[in-house]
Amino acid sequence: MAAISVRGLTKRFGDITALSSVDFEVREGEILGLLGPNGAGKTTAVRILVTQARPDSGQAQVAGADVVKNPTEVRRRIGYVPQEITVDRYLTAREQLSLFADLYHIPRQRRPRRIDELLSLVGLEAMADKPSRNYSGGMKKKLDLACGLIHEPEVLFLDEPSLGLDVPVRRAIWDHIESLRGRGVTVLLCTNYMDEADRLCDRVAIIDQGKIVAADSPAALRAGLGGDVVTVEPDGVAPAGMRAEGARSAEGNAKAEAPAELLAARLEAILDRLPFVRGTAREGPRLHIYVHTNETALPRVLEAASAAGISLRAVAYSRPGLDEVFLKYTGRAFAEAQAEELVRTSAGQER
Repeated sequence: MAAISVRGLTKRFGDITALSSVDFEVREGEILGLLGPNGAGKTTAVRILVTQARPDSGQAQVAGADVVKNPTEVRRRIGYVPQEITVDRYLTAREQLSLFADLYHIPRQRRPRRIDELLSLVGLEAMADKPSRNYSGGMKKKLDLACGLIHEPEVLFLDEPSLGLDVPVRRAIWDHIESLRGRGVTVLLCTNYMDEADRLCDRVAIIDQGKIVAADSPAALRAGLGGDVVTVEPDGVAPAGMRAEGARSAEGNAKAEAPAELLAARLEAILDRLPFVRGTAREGPRLHIYVHTNETALPRVLEAASAAGISLRAVAYSRPGLDEVFLKYTGRAFAEAQAEELVRTSAGQER
């Protein structure tokens, strides 16, 4: 059964469409990653699902309750850990957890044991009775996670849970999230970290510019691209007879400087016709070529480039990752998407 069901969810802020007819489901006991750059619409989706915002259209149910028609029931059955650290710096971890236990009406006789369980789960026993102003950022994030779990929610929403944390703390947080799967908790994880989505999530829904562009297990998404990825970058020098518009050589001879992007496009057109190529995607001057196996494909790619008179500045091959999946389905690199959304938000147009 679906613990979270979203159908046609749309949300606008003025002229900005943050979500556009979004559909997805999260099964009971599953960790689903909502993967996308900052500003893609992840936080807007979560705010609607935790009843902090209302959609303009569409429907959403969490744990069987409609987020618009029955928000109180939704809140009773979910946990939510936002991007921002929310712990009270003047309270100890034990006091903070006691406060949340009170807010969720946990019987007083159960509270001490439940608080001790959570302090042990997130590794804060030694600091349990010290004010959280003395905690590191990672410790505060662990306490936020414990607060979101105090009432044993059926569904947990995590919005960028490891944002800004160093590698050891990130991995500790990941261990805690993975342990929730064994406890039967359904998790919706918003992230812009490829490695986080790859390690933690049973399935990943890739969101870009307010739309879900692909959804499946990380392994299936990678497999859909082909066996391997060969990446080449032309050196920008056109073969004889080929001129970039307005380009002139310093010597006025047959070789003229041409944009590497133009040469990548020409090579893409050649390779797309070859049977060993399963697909291609361009990222500026770089051309990503999806092939069955790079061991046999790489020599043939080099032969095709040589026959076309296109010299290459760089050649690499790898197994496809989620960054390659993002590029394939959106037509732009993840870093490029992040930069575009940064410009958008710096102009005051936040999603």
